[in-house]
Amino acid sequence: MFTFPQIDPVAFALGPVSIHWYGIMYIVAFGGAWALASYRAKINPGSWTAEQISDLVFYGALGAVLGGRMGSVFFYNFDRFLGDPVWLLRVWEGGMSFHGGFLGVLLALYFYSKSLNKTLFEIMDFVAPIVPFGLGAGRIGNFIGGELWGRPTEAAWGMVFPHVDQLPRHPSQLYEFALEGVALFCIVWWFSAKPRPRCAVAAMFAIAYGSFRFFIEFFRQPDQDIGYIALDWLTMGQLLSAPMVIAGLLLMYFAYNRRKAVAAW
Repeated sequence: MFTFPQIDPVAFALGPVSIHWYGIMYIVAFGGAWALASYRAKINPGSWTAEQISDLVFYGALGAVLGGRMGSVFFYNFDRFLGDPVWLLRVWEGGMSFHGGFLGVLLALYFYSKSLNKTLFEIMDFVAPIVPFGLGAGRIGNFIGGELWGRPTEAAWGMVFPHVDQLPRHPSQLYEFALEGVALFCIVWWFSAKPRPRCAVAAMFAIAYGSFRFFIEFFRQPDQDIGYIALDWLTMGQLLSAPMVIAGLLLMYFAYNRRKAVAAW
């Protein structure tokens, strides 16, 4: 059994300005996204310019932050928002939703695609292998912040989170880092290394992320204000992830059976 190390959420202070670990993880995430996007553009000469990559990361970051925060409010913390509206602006305290961020990124990239000679799905296929790096950084931020802890467990690697209770719990943030960050990155990057039909890479991301998240929710403590949505086991995270898997499967079918899919629809 391990004990959560109670890491100070403030990494360092510069006079009156405090730099939080959560914010540093976002910088790492977007910095890594820019580096990986630049690399992908380099191995595909003529596909993206340096200026387009910078704009892509800017729009993606804007969509991720705004969408993630709004998703956290409307999917998980609406009562908290009503009681303390200023909490919406205190992003360093945590409280970001991947599914909200995902929708925010889609919307931002849709508007960005209007200024490029590229379709939304062309951009999504390019971005999909990059996203897991940011997800992994975010999950490390969750762990440092001591949030999104797991359910009680008797496993030898259970961890006590003293700010929660004295029960050993699954360190679900680290599970998510391993699956949504490392494993997802390896799968989608490998899949994108060979020529694929349009939409296939984005579809693989949706299938893999949705499946990983649905599975990890069995180890993650449900949100206290929400609990189980149905059947005494279905959580909000699973409810939001299942459509991603279904949409991913449909996109994959469409990608590899475009003519048949168009005729059927």
